[in-house]
Amino acid sequence: MSTKSKAINVKIPTVKIIAALEQTLNKLELDYASQEKNESKYNEAYEQWRKEITDYAIANFNKAENIRVNFRSWNETLNIDYDVKVGQSNFPAEPSKDYTVIHSSDYRQMKEEIGNAIRILKMTDEEVVSTSTYNSVAKYL
Repeated sequence: MSTKSKAINVKIPTVKIIAALEQTLNKLELDYASQEKNESKYNEAYEQWRKEITDYAIANFNKAENIRVNFRSWNETLNIDYDVKVGQSNFPAEPSKDYTVIHSSDYRQMKEEIGNAIRILKMTDEEVVSTSTYNSVAKYL
């Protein structure tokens, strides 16, 4: 059996590529615009979880093992660290992000690259896009 893979040579209609890129650009803009709201919801859920964990830790201090105490005289703070064995059923679940964080520089770069690809493809008279052209925009589809 040969380990060489054969190249795929497919012609894709330019109109379909443009439509898919426009859809991707719209989704990117929507995701970026809603990111602040999503981040705010996540932060609220995370703070609520932290309160639940604190309440859990205080309620279960009598089960503490391996207690470590550290007093910092330079700022007069006391750090108490301990381990508690927990059951999975009553332990609060940590919230997770159900969205992708898009940094502003990544957003600008992706928006520019997708926009450039759309403009170039709209200027062509070719009815189909070659595989090499498709490969250069495939990461956005």
